[in-house]
Amino acid sequence: MTDAGLFQRLVERTGRVIVLRIDGVPVEAREGDLLITAILLHRPSLRRFEFADAMRAGFCLMAACQDCWVQLADGRRLRACSTPVAEGMDVLIEGPSHD
Repeated sequence: MTDAGLFQRLVERTGRVIVLRIDGVPVEAREGDLLITAILLHRPSLRRFEFADAMRAGFCLMAACQDCWVQLADGRRLRACSTPVAEGMDVLIEGPSHD
């Protein structure tokens, strides 16, 4: 998978740099970023669709649908569109199932 992201920042954010991992790869986000922003700045999709061989990038982007669930390495599932990034987060996209 390419490392080109779907999102681009139009205005650079200030604030503390937060380092998290996506599928074992360290990436940087800014304090105040939501997890979906951090993921889509570094990847062209958010997760794999459970019911077909397709990738998903979120749908409503405001926590009203169920399309942005992702899994952390510790097994927790989070809505990427409503979860702020945290130092040391370890997100699995291509890892274990999100069932």
